[in-house]
Amino acid sequence: MHMNNNDLEPSKHRVYPDLDLNIITRQEHNVSRQHISENALKVLYRLHGAGFEAYLVGGGVRDLLLGGKPKDFDVATNATPEQIRQLFRNCRLIGRRFRLAHIMFGRDIIEVATFRGHHQENNKQIASQSEAGMLLRDNVYGTIDEDAERRDFTINAMYYNIADYSIHDYAGGMEDMDDKLIRLIGDPETRYREDPVRMLRAIRFAVKLDFDIEEETAAPIEHLAPLLRDIPAARLYEESLKMLQSGYGLETYHLMREYNLFQQLFPTIARHFTDDYSSQTEQMLDLALDSTDLRMEEGKRVNPAFMFAAMLWYPMLKIADELMEFDHFSEYDAVMEASNRILDEVVKSIAIPRRHTATIREIWQLQLRLPRRTGKRAFRLMELNKFRAGFDFLEMRGEVEDGETKLLAGWWETFQSAGRNMRQAMVLDLDGGAKTSSTPRRRKPSPRKKKSKTSS
Repeated sequence: MHMNNNDLEPSKHRVYPDLDLNIITRQEHNVSRQHISENALKVLYRLHGAGFEAYLVGGGVRDLLLGGKPKDFDVATNATPEQIRQLFRNCRLIGRRFRLAHIMFGRDIIEVATFRGHHQENNKQIASQSEAGMLLRDNVYGTIDEDAERRDFTINAMYYNIADYSIHDYAGGMEDMDDKLIRLIGDPETRYREDPVRMLRAIRFAVKLDFDIEEETAAPIEHLAPLLRDIPAARLYEESLKMLQSGYGLETYHLMREYNLFQQLFPTIARHFTDDYSSQTEQMLDLALDSTDLRMEEGKRVNPAFMFAAMLWYPMLKIADELMEFDHFSEYDAVMEASNRILDEVVKSIAIPRRHTATIREIWQLQLRLPRRTGKRAFRLMELNKFRAGFDFLEMRGEVEDGETKLLAGWWETFQSAGRNMRQAMVLDLDGGAKTSSTPRRRKPSPRKKKSKTSS
C-alpha cells in the first residue's frame, strides 16, 4: 500500500476482508478445559445449554495455544446483553460504545460480548463514526463471521467452541502464531483510524509475545501516531499502565519510541529526548522502567505514582530552573510551581488520577527535604508515610546524578539500618559543621538562585 506521509485523509481501502474459516478439531490442538477457568466454563455451558452459541475468544485462546496462563477469559455469543442478563443473576451490563455483560463471581469477572456486526451495513442499531474514521459508538450486533472480521489481529480472531471443543480460526491466526507475527485483519491504515489504540496494542503484543510486527501492519504506525491525541485522556492513562506496568515496560517504551507512539502520550517528556539517549530524563526512564519490570517479576506491588514521579522529575526540574533564573523564585517555590505546571500539562493527554498526582508531589517534595537532616529532622522524616518512596527515588537519582546525590542516598541507607545511638552520632556529625550534601540539586547552583525561605 502506497501512503503519502503528508496526507491524513481516511483510507478508501476495504476495511473487512472475506475471511477463510479453518476449523481445528479437538484432536488437532492443545487447549484443554483443565486450563480454562471454572467460572468461564460455567458461563459457556449455561449459554450453550440455553440454545445460544458460546465461544471463548481472543487473548485467552491465543495464550492457551501458546502454552501460557491467560489473565482473562472472555466469551462471545449470539445472545444479546439483555438475554445474557436474563440467564445470569450475577450479571451487570456496562459500556456505552459497545454494551458488554460482566458475569460476577466474587472478584472474578467473566466478560461476555455479543457478536459484533458491520456498522456500515446496519442502520437499525446505534453506530457512530468520526470524520477521521474513528468509531465513537458501536452497538451493532452480527454473526460470528462478522465478529471475526471486526477483531483487530489475526491471533485474536480464534474462537474455542464449547459445543465440540474445536477452534474456529478465521484469519490465519494459527499460521501467524507459528511465524511469530502480529498482523492486523483488513487494511491497516483504516483499522488504525477506526481505533488508534490498536497501534499501542500492536506494540504491546509484539513485546509480550516476543513476536515481530508484520511489515504492512507496521508501515503506517509512525505516520498515524498523532491520531492518539484524539483518544480520551482517561483511556490513554489505562493504556499507559498496560504498556509500562506489564512486566515488559522498558522494552515496550523503546519500541513505542521507535514508532513515534511514546512521544504522543508523553510530549512533555519527549522534549528532553536526545539522539544518543543520554539525557538525565532518558537515563531515569530506563532506570524507572527496569525497576518496575523487576518488581513485577518478583511479584511485588507497583505504584503508578512512583513511576510517573521518576519519569517526570527532570522535565519538572527544567521548568523549576527557569523559574529560579528568570523569575527569581526560591528553590522550594520554583519546584512547587513547576510541579503544578507539568502535572497540569500531563493530565491533558494522560489522565493521571488525583490520588496519584498527590503522591507524585509528595515524592518530589521529599527530594527537597531529605538533604536537611540536622536536629530531629532526620528522625521525623523517617516517620513520614511516603518516606520509603522518597528514599527509593533518591537512590535512583543517585545512579543518574552521582556526586552529592549519591552520597546523600548512601547516608540515608546507613541511617535507616543503624541503631539509635549510631543514628544520633550521624546527626551530631552533621551538626558539627559537615554541610556537604545539603543541597537537593543535582547541578551546580546558578549564581541567581535564592536560598529558600520556606521551612521544612
